[in-house]
Amino acid sequence: MDLTWSEFERTDMRVGTIIDVNDFPEARKPAFQLTIDFGSEIGIRKSSAQITKRYQKEDLLNRQIVAVVNFPKKQIGKFMSECLVLGAVGEEGDVILLAPDFKIENGLRIG
Repeated sequence: MDLTWSEFERTDMRVGTIIDVNDFPEARKPAFQLTIDFGSEIGIRKSSAQITKRYQKEDLLNRQIVAVVNFPKKQIGKFMSECLVLGAVGEEGDVILLAPDFKIENGLRIG
């Protein structure tokens, strides 16, 4: 079923910079806990991301990503995920993060 333009516009996708990365051993599938800076309007949000197949913690620090910031918070074990980091998902669950080509201001909206 196709989305209407107004439905798409309700999805708030923003650019943010990963400022902290931690292992998430309690997750059912291998994942990292990310802390992401979305700028002064949105602030700091946390997310769990199943991106361990392709990324190491040190590769993620200070990397810009794209995430949906207006989903309800989701409890994942003892961790509260506050946004959804976006990526292309391969056949075996291998996630490649979506990111801007150039360093840009945190919080810019994707449209």
